[in-house]
Amino acid sequence: MSGPAVELRNVSKRFGAGARLVLDRVSFRVEPGETLVLLGSSGAGKTTALRCINRLVEPDEGEVEVEGREIRSWDPIRLRRRTGYVIQDVGLLPHLSVAENVELVPKLEGWSPERRSERMRELLAFVGLEPSRFARKKPRELSGGERQRVGVARALAVDPPLLLMDEPFGALDAVNRRRMQDEFVGMKQKLRKTIVIVTHDVPEAMKLGDRIGVMHGGRLLQIGSSVEILAQPADDFVADLLRLESAPT
Repeated sequence: MSGPAVELRNVSKRFGAGARLVLDRVSFRVEPGETLVLLGSSGAGKTTALRCINRLVEPDEGEVEVEGREIRSWDPIRLRRRTGYVIQDVGLLPHLSVAENVELVPKLEGWSPERRSERMRELLAFVGLEPSRFARKKPRELSGGERQRVGVARALAVDPPLLLMDEPFGALDAVNRRRMQDEFVGMKQKLRKTIVIVTHDVPEAMKLGDRIGVMHGGRLLQIGSSVEILAQPADDFVADLLRLESAPT
């Protein structure tokens, strides 16, 4: 691609007549292969911005482009199958095995059973789950960290160029959260995908993002590398938020 993988231009959104703006003229670009983290507290608008990218939310104003195409020109199903989506509660189908969850989208895409099985085994191994041990298990038999790994494998099943992650490690305990963050850093270097991550956790944003977009009250206050934002916060809110990074624990 010669242009950005994702671009939002002056995107605004409110839910219901007279409701406050959830997104207020938000604009940003994500370059191919870049990891952008949207950082902010609950209600900042970051998840709504993320969901505008795969048309789970339709903007009221502004434009969203994916791979150079305005999202309204995409078939929503085709767009979502080209976009891996990982959420905090994982969303695995409880009646399906791990293998069936990972193979679900390839099956919908018409892949042969042999190709689906090969891809499932490849991805389980990639996320650190031995296929012979985990493929036949049901989600209820897994730990939180294991379910999260399966969620990542499922999102990567058809090798989408774009990966959206909404608080992907938020449901994990502190030890497993740090472990998954560390593993994801190595994983993203191998994947070389365009990734947009939502989090409220400042250290997580600093660790995972090539750039960070700080959001508050539906607005994008600042975007840049962690070094740039730490060196010159845009305002007092950004400065106060980033003090969490250096606060004693």
